[in-house]
Amino acid sequence: MDIAFLGGPQPQRGVGVVAPFDFALDRELWRWVPDGVSLHLTRTPFVPVEVSLDLARLISEHQTLREAVRALIAVGPQVVAYACTSGSFVDGTAGERAMCEAMSRAGETEAGALPAVTTSGALLEALAELGARRLALVTPYTESVTRALEGYLGEAGIAVTGREFLGLTRHIWKVPYRDVVDLARQAVAGAADCLFISCTNLPTYDVIPQLEAELRMPVISANQVTMWAALRRLGARAVGPYQRLLMAAQPQPAADAVLPEVLSGALSEALPPGGPPVLPPVLQDPPPFPEQKGQT
Repeated sequence: MDIAFLGGPQPQRGVGVVAPFDFALDRELWRWVPDGVSLHLTRTPFVPVEVSLDLARLISEHQTLREAVRALIAVGPQVVAYACTSGSFVDGTAGERAMCEAMSRAGETEAGALPAVTTSGALLEALAELGARRLALVTPYTESVTRALEGYLGEAGIAVTGREFLGLTRHIWKVPYRDVVDLARQAVAGAADCLFISCTNLPTYDVIPQLEAELRMPVISANQVTMWAALRRLGARAVGPYQRLLMAAQPQPAADAVLPEVLSGALSEALPPGGPPVLPPVLQDPPPFPEQKGQT
């Protein structure tokens, strides 16, 4: 068979992803990725610690990040993303910015510094895009880790109007969709502009459209904002079923996250007429993962 006429493959653009050692949702990240973009994942070294603030600090040390980014440089990504919420909020907004700087410098080439994002930085960027200042919060974490996330948000000028958490210290990727939906319904009891579902190891892709239709507000998740922000820096749009954040604006390369001080406009003005489309309420959980040794 003559395949000379194909003329491919087409050039690809890459997103380098630094994930914690126990990250189990590679396939979920890929669901937001358009054709022509590849993900290149690497993981931080294993540490025998369960999900906690101590673990968050261990997996976000700058030397660990630099080594991870250097491992990715060989395949030439155009942007690098740190895919962990707790690891990027544990030291506050200043700590998050320092993480981005460390990763960017580690990926510097003759072409310049490598754009870098983190999940928690992408969260603030997404809230700015949506004009949201009041946030309902769902986490799989313990109370102490959840409170630390609230502290990070408060430092950025975001008020948490309600929160629900599972208290887990491991196996977060096994949480079924229905548990996520139940927590979301409880968390929005207060007056919120937006719902955030935290943790990149918590499956959320298929629940976002249903929750947006039911709750009549934007619903964002850790993996969603991470991929949205990283792809935005490539000038690409994240793909998927209706999700308010993905419709919020045209993709545009950006060197720095939009800080919450520039938030403006009421959420009602951001929503399309009549709100998001009503979708069928039936959810199917992703196929179960095989039993793994790890700490999440």
